[in-house]
Amino acid sequence: MQQTLNTTLLIIGGGPGGYVAAIRAGQLGITTVLVEGQALGGTCLNIGCIPSKALIHVAEQLHQTRQHSQGSALGIQVAAPTLDIGKSVEWKDGIVDRLTSGVAALLKKHKVQVIQGWARIVDGKTVEIEGANTRIQCEHLLLATGSKSVNLPMLPIGGAIISSTEALAPTSVPKRLVVVGGGYIGLELGTAYAKLGAQVSVVEAQERILPAYDGELTQPVHEALKKLGVKLYLKHSVEGFDAQTNTLQVRDPQGERLNLPTDQVLVAVGRKANTQGFNLEALDLAMNGSSIKVDNRCQTSMRNVWAIGDLSGEPMLAHRAMAQGEMVAEVIAGKHREFNPTAIAAVCFTDPELVVVGQTPDEAKAAGLDCIVANFPFAANGRAMSLESKAGFVRVVARRDNHVILGWQAVGVGVSELSTAFGQSLEMGARLEDIAGTIHAHPTLGEAVHEAALRALGHALHI
Repeated sequence: MQQTLNTTLLIIGGGPGGYVAAIRAGQLGITTVLVEGQALGGTCLNIGCIPSKALIHVAEQLHQTRQHSQGSALGIQVAAPTLDIGKSVEWKDGIVDRLTSGVAALLKKHKVQVIQGWARIVDGKTVEIEGANTRIQCEHLLLATGSKSVNLPMLPIGGAIISSTEALAPTSVPKRLVVVGGGYIGLELGTAYAKLGAQVSVVEAQERILPAYDGELTQPVHEALKKLGVKLYLKHSVEGFDAQTNTLQVRDPQGERLNLPTDQVLVAVGRKANTQGFNLEALDLAMNGSSIKVDNRCQTSMRNVWAIGDLSGEPMLAHRAMAQGEMVAEVIAGKHREFNPTAIAAVCFTDPELVVVGQTPDEAKAAGLDCIVANFPFAANGRAMSLESKAGFVRVVARRDNHVILGWQAVGVGVSELSTAFGQSLEMGARLEDIAGTIHAHPTLGEAVHEAALRALGHALHI
């Protein structure tokens, strides 16, 4: 006999968007059921943001130790290191387990009922759990199914051809690795593998790596990749893989065919909304391309059906999904909320790191705005020097007429941590004078933020 549950809010998907929505709903006293077919935490915690940053950390530690084994300007000398990749993966998995266990504990604390299983939508008020003989009736249905890697038909995943999922759980480090895709996922993992000891090549169809970012910002990353020995095949298209000879077949800009010998091929050409497998078609929702169309409260074209995170389109970022999930829970609780952020930070954890918040100079110009653009190099920042990382800069974009800041960009060591300051200044409508008049601690990388604002006003102190 089929079991029927009744709830106010039913959430499909336990990733960052879904679990945050569930926790906030629980805090607000909303009866909530969360359905997740795999592990809580979704792609981000299990096979994305968190494990990739853990692997990047392992790779950086190994790389630094190798540098010291060859003689260091710091006066540190160590024996040549070895790597036990099994222990590295075990450490990474331990972080993931602690975080996912923490999410489960928080959901339990806030009285969210978690059902392990695959949801199948019957209608906007009804969902069945496959294989569990359970039907759930709800007043509000929140879709938070995330996204999945884009696959290339000529490079089906399997054997030597891997996705980011397999790349984050290696049993050994390949001697040679070709990364297909020069975006942030491909370059984060490609850089990590190069530091782990692989001979890495990157194939990118566009004329630059990280084509979503401007050339001035990506140049220090390009130079760092060359220094690491990463080979870049730009404006090259992929044709296929020959498993007999272990070669990736590509075409150069002139149409000539090249064969790149490799042990593994990492396909990292982007992600797409996960709309398959849970009978979304039953709702006949308005779509925006391959994602679900939502309004400024994340409501779909059907009343009381909501969609958040990657399922609702770009930018596909975990922190966007979390903010949307929190907002939807509050809207359902009767609070007046809208999703209308001034800016959402995009961070790329390459070496050096990249941060973009708000409008770039090109975007401001395209919008017809007369702007002041100023940057301050980390080569003139004492903290960057003490970290042996003088590459990169902080850049500010502000209106010329009233000095309201429209955007921040940075490239350099640890600049991901500056994203909070950048985001806050834009949300609070800061002007150049507000940043210039704020005392920034010394010695910190944040002083470059202060100096960029000062330079935009025409009186930088340290350059």
